[in-house]
Amino acid sequence: MTTAISPGKTRSPLSERLDLIISPIFAAGLAILGFAVWTYSDLDKITIAILSPDKIQRQIGETLILGLTSSILVVLIAVPVGILVTRKGYPRLKSALVNTLGLGQALPAYGLIVIFFSFMGSGIVTVILALATFSLLPVLRNTIVGLEQVDKSVIDAARGMGLTARQILLKIELPLSVEVILGGIRTAVVINIGFSALAFLVGGGGLGETINSGLKLDRGPAILIGAVMVAIMALLFDFLSALAQKYLKPKGL
Repeated sequence: MTTAISPGKTRSPLSERLDLIISPIFAAGLAILGFAVWTYSDLDKITIAILSPDKIQRQIGETLILGLTSSILVVLIAVPVGILVTRKGYPRLKSALVNTLGLGQALPAYGLIVIFFSFMGSGIVTVILALATFSLLPVLRNTIVGLEQVDKSVIDAARGMGLTARQILLKIELPLSVEVILGGIRTAVVINIGFSALAFLVGGGGLGETINSGLKLDRGPAILIGAVMVAIMALLFDFLSALAQKYLKPKGL
């Protein structure tokens, strides 16, 4: 599960170990639950049709495309912007961006998707842009926090050694803040995978179609299995993000 990192602090070894254990345990438990429902429930023809392997395979692929594409878009926007606003001369822009995105994240994801739909129409692109907008704040905020928590004396020492601003950013600031930045990316990925279940509302596909069909046709097993698959995908990507957070940070931190 996603763990917040306070400015100036790194996670303890125990916290890191728990990070790598909790998500797989929950994912395994949900997988067992889904398998038990599929195996032991008396599924009628309608439920079996809803849970058709071809449909599920397509919906899983759509969910991955929605979640990962929106997350990549967030990283491509939020990290460079976070770097920019931590440079000298941009404090007002930093406050304005964080406050504006905070208001945007206060909106429910459903409402944000509907707003984008009203301007862009239906389709997968609408959902990707809505999800990216919704999850920008964690990555931007963590990028800012990570860069601002780097010890100023280390930066001053690097300047004294003749390093340029670009070299200081690439060799000192980003390596020392990568764990915090990855924490924000991790949060964004989990948000985007989870909320991709709403994509069906505007013709974006995804596993939300299974859940919606189960709700419309009053098929409880289909609802549960669809929800379980979305949760498992979110937990697996949380685990992969935890691995990245652990192994991509500089050794010794």
